[in-house]
Amino acid sequence: MKFLLLLSVLTACDASPQDLSGKMFTFPLQSNTARVQMTTTKQEFDAVTICHRSFTDLKRDHILFSLSTPSNANGFLIFWDEANKELEPHIKDKKTEFAGQDYKLNTWHSICTTWDSTTGLVQLWFDGKPSIRKYVSSGAGIRGSTIILIGQEQDSHGGGFDSKQSFVGMMSDIHMWDYVLSPCEIQKYTDELNFTSGNVLNWSALEFQIIERVRLENKQMTCV
Repeated sequence: MKFLLLLSVLTACDASPQDLSGKMFTFPLQSNTARVQMTTTKQEFDAVTICHRSFTDLKRDHILFSLSTPSNANGFLIFWDEANKELEPHIKDKKTEFAGQDYKLNTWHSICTTWDSTTGLVQLWFDGKPSIRKYVSSGAGIRGSTIILIGQEQDSHGGGFDSKQSFVGMMSDIHMWDYVLSPCEIQKYTDELNFTSGNVLNWSALEFQIIERVRLENKQMTCV
């Protein structure tokens, strides 16, 4: 048992970054286990930008991105609240809400979320359209050993998963920066043009581990 545990740890540590250009993660069923864990060595964030594209038909609450630290289970979380029809960024266990987004089912959406610890302001860019800027948390940044997941929402550091909050669908083009991306760069990301890749998570050089039933596939595109 100890040998198998050591082998699994070594395998995770030896994983080399992969270029996932033109790929997507498919989460084909509701569960409290299926997830992708993404690796970064950075442990301090005074500002954050997260961008991703997702496609789902869920008509319930679900997670889009979950970063946890030992002191803040919801260090940086992006969550869809179905009852109130709003996207909810959580930073250091505090949240704000953005309603009025055209979050259509069975459609690829590009979502970018920014936060700066100096001002405490968070902003959402949904399919290239900016939200208002709202205050959520200022002062100290996000600190501590980070666990970054898609597919499951962390109610504790690396655990506490609930199948009724899991993501079912496809996700692609995940990037994370340790600064607030400019509006022009966000627009380039939305339009899939030549943008500055994430310096924390880079879809073109991503180190990750798939746990349980998640598939890495070619991204499906609509023919015209």
